[in-house]
Amino acid sequence: MKILLVDNEKGVRQLLKEMILNCSAPDEHCIEEAEGVESGIKKINSFKPDVVFLDVEMTDGTGFDLMKRIPQPSFQLIFTTAHNQYAVQAFKCSAIDYLLKPFDVTELENSLAKAAVNIENKNLGKQLSVLIEQFSNKENTDKQIVLKDNEATYFVKLNDLLYCEAENCYTRFFLQHISPVLISKTLSTFEDFLKGYGFIRTHHSYLVNIDKIKVFDKSDGGNLILTSGHVVPVSQRKKDFVLQVLENR
Repeated sequence: MKILLVDNEKGVRQLLKEMILNCSAPDEHCIEEAEGVESGIKKINSFKPDVVFLDVEMTDGTGFDLMKRIPQPSFQLIFTTAHNQYAVQAFKCSAIDYLLKPFDVTELENSLAKAAVNIENKNLGKQLSVLIEQFSNKENTDKQIVLKDNEATYFVKLNDLLYCEAENCYTRFFLQHISPVLISKTLSTFEDFLKGYGFIRTHHSYLVNIDKIKVFDKSDGGNLILTSGHVVPVSQRKKDFVLQVLENR
């Protein structure tokens, strides 16, 4: 694969290059470097990489600034960042890959493997739009989350998401207008992000959009009836918390 490393710190680029070469055959990858937005754009246009490792914050701008100037990206994108948990949640909700600094060898190998499999991804532009939305001040009803299963990529408005159900190491998303989508990630992967947009944990296996709750049925231990007609259980441990949230809505 042709790989481009874009980071304003030479030491970081050198370390990442060495790690990539150490976890694969030396002749498997052709690696070039750029130090910022302007040099990165020039290198993308001339080198035409298969994969770009892109720092979020650089001297002459951000990785987002660079990507806004690539109208139809034809490469796999892996952001590199030392950002806080909020930024990590934004990457998760857009389904765009990222690596946290300092880099972990296993995570790097996983990112390279995913990039190789998804080299023909045609949804990067739309996924970037979702990512950038997370850093904007748009209303919650306009926010989106990207869900990927084995067959398709779904761009879902949070307002259309009813609830999520844990199924072992998977999460099933129940939506208003399409069939449920099963994602190979745990419920906790999405919990912190969704809790910031009005979703509450009603049970160890369920996250619910409070705007979709129609009735709290206290019989049979407690269940929520949603506007869609779906019924979601409330655990005994969560009962008082759920009641308090609904009363303060």
